[in-house]
This record gives sequence, C-alpha cells and structure tokens, in this order.
Amino acid sequence: MPDPTEPVAFPQDRTCPCRPPAGYDRLAATRPLARVTLYDGRPVWLVTGHATARRLLADQRLSTDRTRPGFPATSARLAGTAARRSALLGVDDPEHRAQRHQVLPEFTLRRAAALRPRIQRIVDEHLDALTAQGPPADLVTAFALPVPSRVICALLGVPYADHDFFQEQSRLLLRGPTAADALDARDRLAKYLGDLVDLMAHRPADAGGTGLLHALAHRPGRDGAGRDDLVALAIILLVAGHETTANLISLGTYTLLRHPERLAELRADPALLPGAVEELLRALSITDGLLRLALADIETDGETIRAGDGVVFALSLINRDPALRPDPDTLDWHHPARHHLSFGSGIHQCLGQHLARAELEIALGTLVRRFPTLRLAAPAAQPRCKPGDTIQGMLELPVAW
Repeated sequence: MPDPTEPVAFPQDRTCPCRPPAGYDRLAATRPLARVTLYDGRPVWLVTGHATARRLLADQRLSTDRTRPGFPATSARLAGTAARRSALLGVDDPEHRAQRHQVLPEFTLRRAAALRPRIQRIVDEHLDALTAQGPPADLVTAFALPVPSRVICALLGVPYADHDFFQEQSRLLLRGPTAADALDARDRLAKYLGDLVDLMAHRPADAGGTGLLHALAHRPGRDGAGRDDLVALAIILLVAGHETTANLISLGTYTLLRHPERLAELRADPALLPGAVEELLRALSITDGLLRLALADIETDGETIRAGDGVVFALSLINRDPALRPDPDTLDWHHPARHHLSFGSGIHQCLGQHLARAELEIALGTLVRRFPTLRLAAPAAQPRCKPGDTIQGMLELPVAW
C-alpha cells in the first residue's frame, strides 16, 4: 500500500489508456488544489478542480513562457528544450496575441467547415486502403496517424511526401529517450521548416503557392527575425496538428470498442456523433498537465500560490470533477459535458479545436459506419500506452473486422 503521507508524483503513466492513473486517486479527493512533486523533486501546485482551473487559466499572472527562470517541466526532455524559441503555447501576450492573429483565419469554425469535404476524401482513401489490405491491422499507423498528418500538411503547405521524417522528429521531440534527443529533433525540424519557408519566400507571391506557410512567408515586412518566429510557429502547428488528433482518433476508437453499448447508440443514431466527440475529448484528456509559472502571489481557494511557484493543470482530473458532471466516469453521449477543458481556456485556448472536432467526427463516424464488425484484435492484451509525461495516446491499436 502506498504511504498516504508521501507526496504524489506527477505525472504518472496510465495503466488504462482511457482513465487517469490510479495514483491520482488521492489528488482527486483533494480538489481543487493539491501539492505534487515533479520528476526532479520540485514541489508544485496541481489544479484539479474545474471552476478553479477556468479561473486560473484566465489569470495573466500565470505565465506560459517556458524561457522564464523557474518555469516548471514534467520531464528532463521538456526542460532540455525550454531555451529554444517557442510559439503560441510557450509565449505570453502581447507576443502570443500577435502570433495568434497571424494564423487565426485558417482555424476558424467556418474554415474547418470548408475543409470537411477534403478531410472526408482523406479518410475515405485510407479506409479504402485498409479494406484492400484486409485484417488484422494497426489502426494507429494505417489510419489514426496519417489522416491528421495529411490534413495539417495540406493546410500548412508542407509536402506530405516528407511525413516519415517529420513524424519521427515529432516522436523524438515529444518522447525521445533523452533531452539531447529531443533537442536534436527540434533542431532538425527547425532546419527542415526553415528551408521550406526560404524556398517559399523566394518564389513570387503569385506563383501559385498554397498553404498557410506560403502566405506567411510573403507577408509584408518579413525579415530575419520574422523568419525565426515563422519557423517556431510552423513547428508547433505541424507537431500539435497531427500528434494530438492522431492520439484522439486511436484512443477514441479504443474507447468505443471497449463500450459496445455506446458504440451501438452511435451506429443507430449518427446525430449523436458531435456529443460523442465532446465526451471522448472530456474523458480522454490527452494533453494532461498544462504548465504555468506564477509571476505574482495569487490567493485562491484558501491557499496562496506564491510568485515563482510552478502550477500544473491536471486535465484528466479537472474534466472528471463531479462539479462539472455528477457521474464523471460514465460516458454519456446524450448529456455531454460541453464545458470540459481539453482545449484549455483563456487566451491560450487551443487554436485548432474546430479543425480537431471536424477531423474526429469524420474519422470516427466514417470508421464505425464502414466497419460494422470492427473489434480489438487482441482484447485480452494490455495496450501499450504513451508515457505520462507527453501527449497521452496508444503506441499501437491492433484491430480486426
């Protein structure tokens, strides 16, 4: 039995890919705030309550600038890349506002709706290939990963022919065995995307180039510093744009197959799909552990977060707060908790949330419709999960039909 007086370590690995680690049970009982220790023994505040999380995520006394001295890290790998130029998630206003303004038109609800026919074609092509291949198959490599990779490549103007390269660098950046591996991968991505930006910039603006990077490379007033900013922006959009959605597709499929009664409801009534996507986003909470640094003392919930304290948001617990949903461990397509924080909140709320929802609805909806006998190829086997210090997901998902 674990010692109840020992500090709880954060993050921990999931044993079931659909649920928070069992070691977090003590933290759930101490909502809305707890004290935990990171990999290096540093104590930080862990936010576990939904209302407190919404309030603090909107509080600009909490910084997301990873280059600030004392900014918390959940692994040596993450700490090792903190000095590299970041974008969006790793900068504060006004820099964050300027970066977001540059790319926001490509990530609106209207733009996501316009991309739906293209997403559907991509999904259909990969499911056609899966049908031709026949069972069994690894759904991660055959479907969950390539679909969002192709979508984000098309949106950015990155050649999908290079997907093996940037997917491998993304893997090392997010899950490399050492900080040096992650740093080298980040630098290789920066070199690749920098060369691509330079190539686009030397083409005439009206030469028929497509994609967001081409448009940004020809924005007025771009200079050397602007190039570095654009490369940093391209890295976060490319990596986050395929890693997060790929994990949601595979984990969402696994969850549906583990809950056949919920899956049957979806097949009987496809109108439930948007609600099902929201429920899966809430329950799976793949970006567990948002990081912040307190710039000033903050009084909240009877505690004082001191300037210089690290603050971590445990989304897997926040989204299962009984104050958000009375039965948080039950999947309910009919009454989804639409105020979950899987996309964050405040000024750093996920830029790609509309695109992610569109991809999930189309990918999951088409998959369960076209493969009515889809099943886990080895239901008794323990699935291999990604470690707790990165985006949550599955390393493989063997299926048959």
